[in-house]
Amino acid sequence: MRLTQISINRPIGVTMVMCIIMIFGGVSLYKLPVDLMPDITYPTITVSASYSNASPTEIETLITRPIEQAISAVPGVEEINSTSREGSSRVRVSFAWGTDLDAASNDLRDRLDRILNRLPEDVDRPTIRKFDAAAMPILIIGASSDLDPVQMLNLIEEQVKYRVERIPGVAAIDVMGGNQREIQINLDVDRLKALRISPDQIISRLRAENLNLPAGMIESGNYELRLRTPGEFRDVFEISSLVIGETAGKQIRLRDVAEVLDLWEKRRSIVRINGKPGVRIMVNKQSGSNTVAVAAAVKKEIDRINEEIPQLRLSAIVDSSKYVERAINNVSSSAFYGGLLAVIILQIFLGNITSTLIIAVAIPVSIIATFALMYYFQFTLNIMSLGGLALGIGMLVDNSIVVLENIFRYREQGMAMAKAAVKGASEVAMPVLASTLTTVVIFLPLLFVEGMTGLMFKQLAYIVSFSLLCSLVISLTVVPMMSSRFLRMSSAGQYGLFRRISEVLIGFIVSVHSRALEAVLHHRKKTMFAMGILIAFSVALAGGIGTELMPTADEGEVRATIELEEGTRLSLVEKIFVMAEEIIIKNVADAETVFVNVGGGMGGGGGSLNSGQIRVPLRGIPQRKKSSAQIAAELRQKLSGLPGAEVRTRAGQGMFMMRMGSGDGDKLEMQIRGFDLKTSDAVGVEVERLLNTIEGVTDVKLSREKGVPERIIVIDRARAADQKLTISKISSFLETMMAGSSAGNLRDGGDEFRILVKARNAEFMKLEEVLNMSVTNSAGQQVMLRNVAHVEEHLGPTLIERRDQERVLGVSANVEDRPLGFVISEVQEKLREIPLPGNFSIVMTGDYEEQQKSFRELLFSFVLALVLVYMVMAVQYESLYDPVIVMITVPLAIIGVVPLLYITGTTFNIQSFIGCIMLGGIVVNNSILLVDHINLRRETEPDLLKAVTSAARDRCRPILMTALTTSLGMMPLAIGLGEGGEMQAPMARAVIGGLVGAIFVTLLIIPIIYVEFDLAFRGKSRDSNSSAEETAENV
Repeated sequence: MRLTQISINRPIGVTMVMCIIMIFGGVSLYKLPVDLMPDITYPTITVSASYSNASPTEIETLITRPIEQAISAVPGVEEINSTSREGSSRVRVSFAWGTDLDAASNDLRDRLDRILNRLPEDVDRPTIRKFDAAAMPILIIGASSDLDPVQMLNLIEEQVKYRVERIPGVAAIDVMGGNQREIQINLDVDRLKALRISPDQIISRLRAENLNLPAGMIESGNYELRLRTPGEFRDVFEISSLVIGETAGKQIRLRDVAEVLDLWEKRRSIVRINGKPGVRIMVNKQSGSNTVAVAAAVKKEIDRINEEIPQLRLSAIVDSSKYVERAINNVSSSAFYGGLLAVIILQIFLGNITSTLIIAVAIPVSIIATFALMYYFQFTLNIMSLGGLALGIGMLVDNSIVVLENIFRYREQGMAMAKAAVKGASEVAMPVLASTLTTVVIFLPLLFVEGMTGLMFKQLAYIVSFSLLCSLVISLTVVPMMSSRFLRMSSAGQYGLFRRISEVLIGFIVSVHSRALEAVLHHRKKTMFAMGILIAFSVALAGGIGTELMPTADEGEVRATIELEEGTRLSLVEKIFVMAEEIIIKNVADAETVFVNVGGGMGGGGGSLNSGQIRVPLRGIPQRKKSSAQIAAELRQKLSGLPGAEVRTRAGQGMFMMRMGSGDGDKLEMQIRGFDLKTSDAVGVEVERLLNTIEGVTDVKLSREKGVPERIIVIDRARAADQKLTISKISSFLETMMAGSSAGNLRDGGDEFRILVKARNAEFMKLEEVLNMSVTNSAGQQVMLRNVAHVEEHLGPTLIERRDQERVLGVSANVEDRPLGFVISEVQEKLREIPLPGNFSIVMTGDYEEQQKSFRELLFSFVLALVLVYMVMAVQYESLYDPVIVMITVPLAIIGVVPLLYITGTTFNIQSFIGCIMLGGIVVNNSILLVDHINLRRETEPDLLKAVTSAARDRCRPILMTALTTSLGMMPLAIGLGEGGEMQAPMARAVIGGLVGAIFVTLLIIPIIYVEFDLAFRGKSRDSNSSAEETAENV
């Protein structure tokens, strides 16, 4: 081969090119950003709109439905999900993968503009927001201090927030907890009534007296002077001294009818850190930035802040970069140990340190060259890309093994170094090229897989393919060049101890293989019958392997969601969470931090005050004895006794992107579709009861609870009109008195603090007292509220969910200690027992729905990949029969894949599926070499059986070497120890199992199939092959 000849003649040139590649690769590695998973843009846009004090039913009718109807015609829309809550509407639009979200956003805005006039006047203009996975917080900082809560929050806002936000890579900071200063004007209802002063009058007066307006310019000599009329309040005393009216010639000041207090806003959230109240600071990183580097820079800045501001104590309480760093290091270690095992196998088989080192060069050069490709394509260093390298470690030496083993064989026959290098490399160049291309083309269909699966594994496909192509070039250039210089042979008497042991071992293996091969060739039918039994056993065993979307990873965190009855006071909610916190601190010895968050979203109950979440980051896997799932199961028992609380505990599953968009990380999700809310609630209760009877199902939850206790003040329009009042006037009066209305801001030191006007002790008023309040009508007369309104009790829905413009009720549950596939089968069987009303249906969603889509895509890829492999081999052999012989290895590999998955308790998931697809390209490689060598032997050996036996004996050592180096190279990944190890283990186990089965198939079954094909299809006459004929008769 010309390339090989040039490499042998230009050793310095080849070495320099190799060094250049390694330098570029090293620089690329230094610049690569580090993250847990590939950077993925979710094709999702959320449309949000607010309409104060409207019920969920009103929100659905007036806002959600018009928005859904408008955006359903936007090109590329695949699914529309909406949630109508009290006062807000949220519509999530899912587009086809690959949709240009900027263009889609413009289309959405255009559609929304057309329906704005159909929405109620008081509705805020709908906002559009894209989903960005990078917007998830990478770091949660806890703050504590001995200062006053208001002072502490001001200090964080003024001195800490901007310092963290300016760090490169930080996108935004979200501060929650502490107390926000607020000027409260608590009105005395009786005095207002006596003095005939309305709340609107006070609010208008406050706004009119709190202005700072320019008054124009005047000319004075050579200058222009700017005139201003500063009339803003400077302190609380000025506010309380404001004149708001006059009676009997005497001024009425605000302090005469209200209590003016400098306090803080009413608490609508709870933040507790390790048993004490605190402030939570969430740090979000920019898309594409290095998670580990950003988190490290933020923590370094925190240390500086702690030194410079001793009044504050800041510490990282939830740090996702720790897990990312541990997972990346773990995969890197697996790659290193895999490479080491591959090299050890080489040394055992070759018994020659020089040969081993020549082959081992392929590993670092191929990997470092791949880093340059990753940098060029803007990949990140994540567990998928590194996993691709770790999976490929053993395969990187396969080509070099085949080339060097052939050179080695010619050197053993006494051929000169340079001549042996050229002849040995040239002879196997085509089969090596074909075997590499079959592995590479296996990954081509993955580039066309859509959805999350395609994006997740695209990087892996690129990386494995490129690293294998690099190893091909190295095997045909660097290996022959080094062999021509350094591969010296010793005579049999000069062999060292290790080489002699190696020769004895290889000789024994080849001898056993030769006897076994002779036996199966003479009993072909019996062997194939036994093979059929083995395949049938494997197929039967496959029924015992569970299925799921993705393997469950131990992310080193436990989460407990606690929910109380709707409408429960925040103070009571806090008591329950304090009890839960004490139980967790007492029982979870491996907890690093206990972080409580109620209200405010981001795991704090989504802003709901009756529910919240406790996050418990754990020590690293090597430092603890129990998994996060075990700790979560134990906590579920401990927390079950909390009074009036519904507790759901689970191991944290928020970091892997396959979980994104699938609820709260629940594996089992379904939707009850139908319009009538009461009927769907009744069906939901029945489904909940059914799920609780199924083994492995925990934490069953309905998305819509019983309802919120409401007291509706119904206004009689006719009476209101008679009393010269409007609905707007009465509603505005009630809003001010009960909830409070803003009357501007007080400026102090560059900050603004809200001035809130409301009735004194409004929260504790009885309904009778509310109805006794008086509203001022348009004639200035006082009208008692009970004269125009009455109170009705009502239980309103907490929310209304819709999917594709149809009402749905979500049912979710967690699955523990049992594969999802088995649970789904049992659930579907039991759901048939539930009689459904007309126009109602139950649909499986979440992980199961995503799993079905992904498996369909991957099955198509698998079939397409096998077709491409066949075509590559047909080109190489220039035959339609030989590729069929080789391809038979693929289905027969089931005898290794299924038993290994079953024995190790591995489920069949996306990772295992990708492993099986990889097998389609890997297991044929050794068969390609064998069939190619048999064809070469047939040119000089007319006897079919002798040619097959001789070729199989020659190829026994390289086949075993390539299969074992690939298998052992993946072994550390297959064991799946450490952070993130569970994610790659199923893929590695599937490949190892298939390779082990393929060794048996290639060395014993492929020769039988070759003989049978030759006899059946190539028309060899009995006379030209009497030996084969006699054998066939004997059998």
